[in-house]
Amino acid sequence: MRQFDPCHWISIASPNLRSLILSVALFSSGLASAQDNVGDDSTVVYPANYFTEYAPVTALDMVNRIPGMNVQGGNRGPGNASRGGRGLGSGGGGTEILINGKRTAGKNNNTQAQLDRITSDQVEYIEIIRGTGGDLDIRGSTQIANIVLFEEQSSSTISYEVNADYYHDSEYQPGGSLSYGGQAGQLDYIFNISAEPRYDHSVAYEESVLGDFTPNDIIHEDRIRDQTSYEFSTNLNYQISDATSVRFNALYSENDDPTSVHRFTTDLAAIDDPVYQEREWIPGERSNWEIGGDIEHRFANGSRFKLLAISNEDDTHSTRERFDVLAGGQESKKLYLDSSNVITENIVRASFTMDLVEGQDLEFGAEAAETILDSDLLLGVASATGTPSAEHGGLVPVAVANANTTVEEMRYEPFAIHNWRINPRMSLETSLVYEYSEISQSGDFNQTRDFTFYKPKFDYRFDITPQIQLRFLVEKNVRQINFVDFVAVTDNDDDDSNTLAGNRNLRPDYWWNYNLLAEYRLPDDIGVLTANVFKHHHKDFRQRIDVSTEGNLASAVGNIGTGDMWVLELRSSTRMKWINMPNLLVTTRTSFRTSEVRDPFLGIDRYFDNYEPGSFGFGFRHDIPQWRLNYGMNFNNRFDGKYTRYDIEDLESDVGDPFATAFVEFVAFNNTTFRFDVRNLNDGVQCRERLRYDGHIRDQILEEYEKRCTGSGRVFTFRMSGTF
Repeated sequence: MRQFDPCHWISIASPNLRSLILSVALFSSGLASAQDNVGDDSTVVYPANYFTEYAPVTALDMVNRIPGMNVQGGNRGPGNASRGGRGLGSGGGGTEILINGKRTAGKNNNTQAQLDRITSDQVEYIEIIRGTGGDLDIRGSTQIANIVLFEEQSSSTISYEVNADYYHDSEYQPGGSLSYGGQAGQLDYIFNISAEPRYDHSVAYEESVLGDFTPNDIIHEDRIRDQTSYEFSTNLNYQISDATSVRFNALYSENDDPTSVHRFTTDLAAIDDPVYQEREWIPGERSNWEIGGDIEHRFANGSRFKLLAISNEDDTHSTRERFDVLAGGQESKKLYLDSSNVITENIVRASFTMDLVEGQDLEFGAEAAETILDSDLLLGVASATGTPSAEHGGLVPVAVANANTTVEEMRYEPFAIHNWRINPRMSLETSLVYEYSEISQSGDFNQTRDFTFYKPKFDYRFDITPQIQLRFLVEKNVRQINFVDFVAVTDNDDDDSNTLAGNRNLRPDYWWNYNLLAEYRLPDDIGVLTANVFKHHHKDFRQRIDVSTEGNLASAVGNIGTGDMWVLELRSSTRMKWINMPNLLVTTRTSFRTSEVRDPFLGIDRYFDNYEPGSFGFGFRHDIPQWRLNYGMNFNNRFDGKYTRYDIEDLESDVGDPFATAFVEFVAFNNTTFRFDVRNLNDGVQCRERLRYDGHIRDQILEEYEKRCTGSGRVFTFRMSGTF
């Protein structure tokens, strides 16, 4: 009889079970190391000398040495900061970044992006704030990292980074950034310019069979996106007096992404000329800019007035031309798609905060926002009938409904936020926001609609001990509509479909969030353990719906009613002091998710579209201070299954390999940092299975089954950075 062997049973367990076992083991190891904590405040302070042994160069280096923190810098993510949600709001989940207690008056040019532009010798200390209060510029976050800088009379620093990416096709792409920042009297300033490579070369292989399971075709596709992102940004902070300060920031970026596609199709049913070739050229252009500023005045009695304004624009233009490649290299154009979307946003927010009684304060104010989308779409095809048009690439124009439209939303939000420090261990934040919005469309359609919402919030925090905190949150959220869903757009996910229909009757959807979070900060700075369980109850939930017209099946994003989701998430970030390796920081994340909504096409209960059933992540960073060296890796794996998309004519599901990254970093002479990164370490691929139906999906007449797998290969990056 086999003796009990834990390693054996873990090895044969399901991936979900193995993830749970590993997470629980790491939780247990941290709990077993518990000792008396030092300090009696739920706000944790890390002075600058805490980081000395790690030889940090930037504030980002410092933050990422703190257990429970992992923040990406401005130039190290996959692209520009994405456009945020609905206006500015008063905060959100997760970790937020403040600098000297202030957030940047920006959405794309945000405070988080500044961390790798601030040198470590400017930082006096870092606070991890787990509570809430009227003095904070951000409310409602799980935790806030406040970077407090030294007050100096005058200083300046130049930071630089030079990098190079090497791709699997032997392509080499250089990049870099240069920042100039410092202080002159009462003025703090940062100027930054950067050029970051976003090149991508993906190779896809697709096989398909017909509905009777006879072979259909094989497709090989080679796609190259030759992109470099150029960005200029600045952040200025001027202290007019002890009571009054102003801030200003600006950003401009160019993100053109010209893309070439070569596609080889083998028709398995053809006898003569079974292989044919297509080429696509997609000279995509994108730019965005943002300016923002705020002024704050503190009164002698402690009250505070703040006025903030932001304006930004995102301009995207893409032209897709498809050619048949003929014998002798000649080409025949058969598709022309020209799409242009310009989104502008203007936000003004004013608030006044005052103390009511001891331990209580009230903030009230209003936010107004204007969002405008100008959208145009032209479609031309090769046809024996009709008159070709130069405006449509020399092809025959095809009318597309709702293709040339302007959508405008005016939104007004008066709000009140009450903070109550019930006692040293309990706090309660309650808020009420009234939202009124007017959405109007002009162009191919003309209409105006009004919407009103009350958005309450209840955020209770209880510090059982300075180390253990419970948080209970109930709030109503209204989601910002993606205005592109109102209008017809290019379909970039299906080569057999040129455009996707828009839905001019789309309404904002909203949900109730019920969230219970427990956090345990282990003693002696060993680490942080968190467990979070929450439920979202959606109303007017957005999925694809039937917008067919007579003789033409079509779907678009629409409102389908109610939907529910439940999530359990476990996180750990622990230093391995219990095995005498205090400079080894290990992080894990495991989530288990489920959801339910009534499908509008099939009338069945199913998961949300693109909703993963869970995921597991593991990573570590090991510092060797005596060598000024650190290295690490991250591994993330989505649990396969039920990651699907339902549409009127097809059903898609995705599976994929895990995604892994690794790095090694060395701080050399004059604090010059050399870093080597590998992305997609395991050379994973992502696969999509698609069932196409003849007619409506409810008729279940299978027309074709496709399986497509795509990979981009490993990417090697070398970086050299420093300051002077």
